[in-house]
Amino acid sequence: MADGTLYDRLGGEPAVGAVVSEFYDRVLADERVSHHFEDVDMADQRSHQTKFLSAVTGGPMRYEGDEMAVAHEGLAITDAEFDAVAGHLDDALREFDVDDADRGAVLEAVEAYREAIVEGA
Repeated sequence: MADGTLYDRLGGEPAVGAVVSEFYDRVLADERVSHHFEDVDMADQRSHQTKFLSAVTGGPMRYEGDEMAVAHEGLAITDAEFDAVAGHLDDALREFDVDDADRGAVLEAVEAYREAIVEGA
């Protein structure tokens, strides 16, 4: 594994932004989860997600959105939906040739938020 933060190894803001764009293209094409984004400003959502992933991977950007539980309150997100979205993130990371260890680290960082995102978790 290369030196530096996970954010640095991913390629910094441009690479994280590209992964987020690919990720949301996949999510929005998936009828299992796309309904959660029907009334969402996707440019804003992509920006928030880029900041969030940057923050959890050790980057300089700060995520200043709502707390995860507040942001996802009332959306009735299930474990299966969380898993589907996490799968799309993994696939997007693979699309950009992120190595196994770094992909695992990103997914582990996101997994830490499952309880705040999934209703009833």
